[in-house]
Amino acid sequence: MFGDMQEMMAKLKEAQAKIEETKKRLDTVYIDGDSGDGIVIATVTGNREVKNIAIDNSLLKDKEALEDYLIIALNKAIEKATAINEAEMAAAAKDGMPDLPGMDMFK
Repeated sequence: MFGDMQEMMAKLKEAQAKIEETKKRLDTVYIDGDSGDGIVIATVTGNREVKNIAIDNSLLKDKEALEDYLIIALNKAIEKATAINEAEMAAAAKDGMPDLPGMDMFK
């Protein structure tokens, strides 16, 4: 019984390490979202941290349009990053999780 418990704890530690490794790796993954026509491009990491915003000069005189384009580009980038983040984190957690009866949430 104690051997099983120790094995389970070791697997949980391994899962935690894989999750932390995945978080670090996702900091180096860059995802772009654009306003549809490339006038505004937002770049975020796989952990959804904004890293860059590129704005076409034609928008600099139209504050309202600029705000709208920024929202579109940021939302697209964050949506893509969220999908990547969730898939990567689920894979990392699943790989390190012990096989526990009734705990098939990652399958």
